[in-house]
Amino acid sequence: MSVDATDATFDDAVVERSKAVPVVVDFWADWCGPCRQLTPIIEAAVAATDGAVELVKVDVDQNPRVAMRYRVQGIPAVKAFRDGRLVDEFTGAVPRASVDSFLRGLLPSEADRLVEQGDEASIRKALELEPDHPAARAALTRLESAGDPALGPGLTALEAGETERGLELLLDALAEADTALRDRIRQVMVGVFADLGQDHPLSSEYRRRLAAALY
Repeated sequence: MSVDATDATFDDAVVERSKAVPVVVDFWADWCGPCRQLTPIIEAAVAATDGAVELVKVDVDQNPRVAMRYRVQGIPAVKAFRDGRLVDEFTGAVPRASVDSFLRGLLPSEADRLVEQGDEASIRKALELEPDHPAARAALTRLESAGDPALGPGLTALEAGETERGLELLLDALAEADTALRDRIRQVMVGVFADLGQDHPLSSEYRRRLAAALY
């Protein structure tokens, strides 16, 4: 089942809704043959997620403003939103396997779910599944470094939700850190970037500053 969105309702139906559940938007038009081919495929694929992903359809002829806003140049254009942001997209009619793979990329992996539990055993299990999982590596570093006087203030700020202050404190700690500590700081900051999303303004700014400080 899908919901139709308009220029007027798009922000509520897609952007705000995606803060609770990933939303896939199918931009289409009546005259578009490939759109008719894709529609039953994407509807069935989304239905198979049992509510983990929601589908919204936008008629580009009737809603030109939102189509222009998201640079829809060819249809069908499928764009995925998560946490209020556009995170992935594809254009054209594609087979079911490709749509399924696209949807899986929007859902948390087993390692993601383990990291969310927060305990050390779950975090170590997540790293067994995905050794390079940035959030898991950062979480383990936080646990192992909780009493470190250099990382402590930054970690405390992060745990309190003061993300920018935490990143700033960690960046300050790099100046006096030895090689091992610098790597732990890097792991924590990279994990924060992953949690925020790589296109988040704080990720962009502090990733650049971290690289400058390290290299």
